[in-house]
Amino acid sequence: MLERAGAEVVAVDIEPANTTITCDVTDRAQVDQAVRRTVEEHGSVDILVNNAGTLDHLAQFGDQLPELWERDLRVNLTGAFNCAQAVWPHMSERGWGRIVNMASVAGTLGGFGQASYSTTKAGLLGLTRTLALEGARHGITCNAIVPGIIATEAFAFVDPGMKERMVQRTALRRLGEPQDVANAITFLCSDLASYITGVALNVSGGIELFTF
Repeated sequence: MLERAGAEVVAVDIEPANTTITCDVTDRAQVDQAVRRTVEEHGSVDILVNNAGTLDHLAQFGDQLPELWERDLRVNLTGAFNCAQAVWPHMSERGWGRIVNMASVAGTLGGFGQASYSTTKAGLLGLTRTLALEGARHGITCNAIVPGIIATEAFAFVDPGMKERMVQRTALRRLGEPQDVANAITFLCSDLASYITGVALNVSGGIELFTF
């Protein structure tokens, strides 16, 4: 969607087969190098979408593995910090920037068996508001997308019974589509959202509402 809206998109991922620039967001040196390369090849970094995340295990709190807790903190939260701090000087110098952090309803509602995931997503909301406050004087907005249950590859691995309960919990009684999230990102990065910052925008089908 950002490309359709006229943006020149550079994809950064740890998987070299699926990306333009290979980068581990937990490694600050790699992040800085990726930003430098982007600026050299494309002239500037105007938009950052922090979408790196891990969601590959469920464990109640007493069984949460410390090593997975630490990994999730590094990827989901420190990774967003690294990327935002790396692009910050470039956006500040130009007096314009858009940062969108990908949070989750797990960060606003909690998640059974998702101590590390929900904690990191809640942390992203705090980071979003701080960047919004500090970025405003530099022409930088920062907002968060709070997706609900989206029909991604990760959701395909969820137990069918749990899938049905999640759908029934959602006010619209259906899954969201990746396109719904892409539409919200594009809006927040556009001039239509130039007076919006520090917002956690639910793209959730109403899962956070009381439904019965």
